[in-house]
Amino acid sequence: MVGLMGSGKTSAGRLISQALGVPLSDSDPFLVDTYGGTAAQIAAREGADVLHGREAEHVLAELAGRVPKVITAAASSVEDPRVRAALREAFVVWLDAPDAVLAERMRSDDHRPAFGPAEMRARRGAYFREVADMTCDVSVMSPEEVAEAVLREIRLPARDRQGSQG
Repeated sequence: MVGLMGSGKTSAGRLISQALGVPLSDSDPFLVDTYGGTAAQIAAREGADVLHGREAEHVLAELAGRVPKVITAAASSVEDPRVRAALREAFVVWLDAPDAVLAERMRSDDHRPAFGPAEMRARRGAYFREVADMTCDVSVMSPEEVAEAVLREIRLPARDRQGSQG
């Protein structure tokens, strides 16, 4: 799962991982568990470049693992050419929405650095398009609808989706 801050990667990723019966690996808990701080704290303490390197590290480590899982990748990770190359072997879902929708969602979220969606889209939009196998407009889709669409796309029969959620 890739997308800008506020796109709902964690919410949709959690539903998909539950339906598939595989672990979820989210960049935010990875940062806290591994580096003792949220993305905003790491950016303030050590700078955005260090934060972005650690976010890329998360994706690369998880993609190198042998256990299938749903990975919710920090938006910055797609700037790293190694991450984009590794994502070619994965099924990648881009969660997107208009900048105004993402900006509104980000207002209530203090664990991420204060980056504006328009600036980040200008930096990362082409990379999201490059790696995405599927795009979901989360301004019109709920996390549940995203999960259903992804599960349909990867062709998991409905009875298996329902049975895995139990």
